[in-house]
Parts: sequence; C-alpha cells; structure tokens
Amino acid sequence: MTRYVALLRGVNVGSTRLAMADLRRLVTDLGHGDARTYLQSGNVVFGSTVRDAEKLAGGMERALADELGLSVPVLVRSARELAAVAGGNPYAEREDDPTRLLVAFLATVPKRSTVDALTVPGGENVAFTVTGREVYLHFPEGGYGRSKFTNAYLEKKLDVVATTRNWKSVRALAELAAG
Repeated sequence: MTRYVALLRGVNVGSTRLAMADLRRLVTDLGHGDARTYLQSGNVVFGSTVRDAEKLAGGMERALADELGLSVPVLVRSARELAAVAGGNPYAEREDDPTRLLVAFLATVPKRSTVDALTVPGGENVAFTVTGREVYLHFPEGGYGRSKFTNAYLEKKLDVVATTRNWKSVRALAELAAG
C-alpha cells in the first residue's frame, strides 16, 4: 500500500466549508486506508493500492461533488514526492522563520513559456523557484497574506490549478505520510 497526501484547494478559507470528519469518511468510503487529516484546511494523508495519483484525485473530486455538493480541485502527491518537496526547498537553509516559506502545489507541470514569463508583482520582495509541479516561495520581508504573489496569481500566470501550503504544514504532512 502506497501512502499519499491529498491537498484540497480552497477548503475552509472562503465559502467552501468541509468538516475533516467528512473528508476522512469520504476517503475511507473510496476504499483507501488509514485516512488522517491535518489541520482544517483540506489535507488528508491516506494509504491506497491505487498507483495513479490523477485517478485518486479524480475519484475524490467526484465524491466531493456527488456526496457533498462541493466543486473542489484535489491534488495528490505520494509520500515519496512530498518527502522530496520537503527536502528540496532552496530557501530553507537561508530562512530561520518558516512562516516566510511556502510551497504552491501545481496540478500539472506548467508550460516553459509561462514559467519563463512569471514575475513578481512590482514593489514586492518575493523569491520563487518553479520545480516541476511545485513552486517554492520565500517572502523575506513579510508574510504571504499581504502579498499579491498569491495562489490565484500563480494559477492565472502559470495557467494551472494550484494550492499553497505553508512550510510548517509541508513538513508535517511529509512526516505524517512517511508514517
């Protein structure tokens, strides 16, 4: 059985409300094992015999829509992939404050042309590195909450669905997925 992490976009931060008990039940009802949620923002770690992350994400998206009436994008990473993300942050060693580090998880690898055209909005001090289906973000002078370099900005500029997690959550999810 492979361990996975499902990251739901936009859950419990706006008008889309989802109880984590419902998320655990939904994942379990889909035939996956040991479903555990982290925080209230749509993160669930689980085990599955299914080896296709896109199939897992699609099944969860359909179940969320059919059973709970929610249209929520789901991005899935294996425990191994999440461990690589947690171990590959190019800004982690130079930043003591983990609240200034985030990772945007992308549904697909963006086109090279959109990555090359990606820039930080004027006047902001943000460093970013796009690596495959992740964007590592570093906000050295302040928080993500005041920035225009947001998840929505990344989705628009890269033309791909994304969901962003802070560094503490990325590390905690990697640890949970590792068992």
